[in-house]
Amino acid sequence: MIDGTLTLNLLLAALACFGAGAAGALLTAGRPGLSRVVGHTLALLGSGFALALGAAGLMGGTLRVAIPEVLPVGGGLALGMDRLSAFFILVIAVGAVPASLYALGYTRAYEGRASLAGLGLAFNAFLASMVLVALARNVLTFLALWEAMSLASYFLVMTESEREDTQRAGWVYLVMTHAGFACLLMGLLLMTRATGTMDFADWGALSGMLKGTERNAIFVLLALGFGSKAGVIPLHVWLPRAHPAAPSHVSALMSGVMIKLGVYGLVRAGFDWLGVGPAWWGGAVLVVAALSAVLGVLYALVDNDLKRLLAYSSVENIGIILLGVGAGMLFQSYALPALAALALVAALYHTLNHAAFKSLLFMGAGAVLHATHTRNLEEMGGLIKRMPQTAVFFLVGSVAIAALPPFNGFLSEWLTFQALLLSFRISAPAVNLIFGLGVAALALTGGLAAACFVKAFGISFLALPRSEPARNAHEVGWTLRAAMAVLAVACLLLGVAPSIVLGPLSATALDLTHAAPEMRFAWDGVGVKEAFATASPLCLAVALVALLGAVPLALRLLGANARRRTYETWGCGRALQTARFEYTGTAFAHPFKRVFDLLYRPVARLDIEAHPESRFFVRTITYRHETRSVFEDALYRPLIRFTQRLAQWARIVQSGNVHSYLLYILIALVVLLVVAR
Repeated sequence: MIDGTLTLNLLLAALACFGAGAAGALLTAGRPGLSRVVGHTLALLGSGFALALGAAGLMGGTLRVAIPEVLPVGGGLALGMDRLSAFFILVIAVGAVPASLYALGYTRAYEGRASLAGLGLAFNAFLASMVLVALARNVLTFLALWEAMSLASYFLVMTESEREDTQRAGWVYLVMTHAGFACLLMGLLLMTRATGTMDFADWGALSGMLKGTERNAIFVLLALGFGSKAGVIPLHVWLPRAHPAAPSHVSALMSGVMIKLGVYGLVRAGFDWLGVGPAWWGGAVLVVAALSAVLGVLYALVDNDLKRLLAYSSVENIGIILLGVGAGMLFQSYALPALAALALVAALYHTLNHAAFKSLLFMGAGAVLHATHTRNLEEMGGLIKRMPQTAVFFLVGSVAIAALPPFNGFLSEWLTFQALLLSFRISAPAVNLIFGLGVAALALTGGLAAACFVKAFGISFLALPRSEPARNAHEVGWTLRAAMAVLAVACLLLGVAPSIVLGPLSATALDLTHAAPEMRFAWDGVGVKEAFATASPLCLAVALVALLGAVPLALRLLGANARRRTYETWGCGRALQTARFEYTGTAFAHPFKRVFDLLYRPVARLDIEAHPESRFFVRTITYRHETRSVFEDALYRPLIRFTQRLAQWARIVQSGNVHSYLLYILIALVVLLVVAR
């Protein structure tokens, strides 16, 4: 057991570093270079302490802090740590440590363009608030820290506030995050009223007091609030706007870490606060997860903005994580706690894996943006020769997110498959059908994700440069490459040595489901109900390395000519190769647009500009084949129009006449007095 004094000291050290980083960035505002270094160096140090705190908590360390004077109502400031909180602090730190290192070099480009003091302040506040959200132990503490996290991330998104697309992204993010906050506020207050306490520790024992309708309403409100932060479909519309607009190290944190706190809240509510719920809770989560996984990767496939592609991919991976969460809730409702623990372990393991490889991919995209000043895949190409180390790191992230061995995405998706396939233990055809939908969605998502990242890597790094900035690209600074290297190594270690993490995760699942998961952990592999399925990532890795070495050895033994011969690339009969002959991102995605035409609802436009001397000679031909979001067209645009109409009607009472306003106050007062009677 870890001493509680150690965990408290680690927390205080982390918060002291974050606070000093924020203050230091402000105090050195007159010297932007120093402000940048001070703010992000202390953020790096604080993230290291947070990493140690998360590891200590997973090994059994506990923490409890109560300061009533800070928040004079609702029990004051209350913090505490169990294994679930510790795991999510570990996830936060896994993203925050390399992001802080990356920011040391990346933010140099913002000198003279943005306030580096404000960036350092918001960055440290963002990290501190995320750590504290996972530790919050009563309603008021949680809501205050949740709002602080949202506001800090909003200011980070608005770093380049002079850009019109950034302003629009910030507005959408602010609206969606506060709509989610409103749902959380209502759900938590309803729970407080029903249980008579704001202390989270008492809710699990008192959840039996809730009536069925009231309990269902609380679950729906909390699911909407946490789902909005996680970015599940159809609450995802802020992700593809806010993540590309933010600086790349912030995008990595928001996509790899912040949205996971939505998962944390859903797991906390579904397995702890509300107790074992009815089967439809898990079924609803599983269906939404399947839709998010498939639709997220489909939208990623057709997008040519590299950072927006990665943002849509985060929607897909949140769907994969929630497949495990939803399956766990369903197993719990059918009194199968061991299978619930297995599903929860799969979901939590993919949460950590996604934090590693998605942070790596966003940092790789940031390096490309830093070198080429564009996010458009169609203006890239040939970067592997100009940025070889970045190309290797991005390739590692692409292989990991495509769930290919020996990297970490493979085993967490394999575990999710095992949990879903074990649904035959439930003898309910409707539930088996929902699980079947989950299996099909996960299988389809895996194939589409591989195609998506073949596009992302191939179109950007291979072939010939398609623009002058791509031809002039260069490798990025050492801090950026070091941060990506750390995450690439993490992706490999989590893939070949999963037992390091899966052991503590099984204890976390045991705490929540009160049953040991039906798994066997060893250095050489993982077993699920031993007779059902086993996997050995380490053996797979060794086999792959052996195969790579065996091929050239076999060729040499067979007497093949080992001399290197240099010759020009086959040109399909053309004498000269140019970038105009290359496969583009649009061409790659076109077959998917045709197959999923109903979803993409593409709009084709052909603009022909004739020569001014004669209309029979064409100067330019421009062809556009743009996709639209079915959710924005069918849900959000009608909602916006309705809101605008309501606002127009509301202007009728806004006359500007003080006497009219006094009359409104009198009417409201009379109504309140009548109701109060």
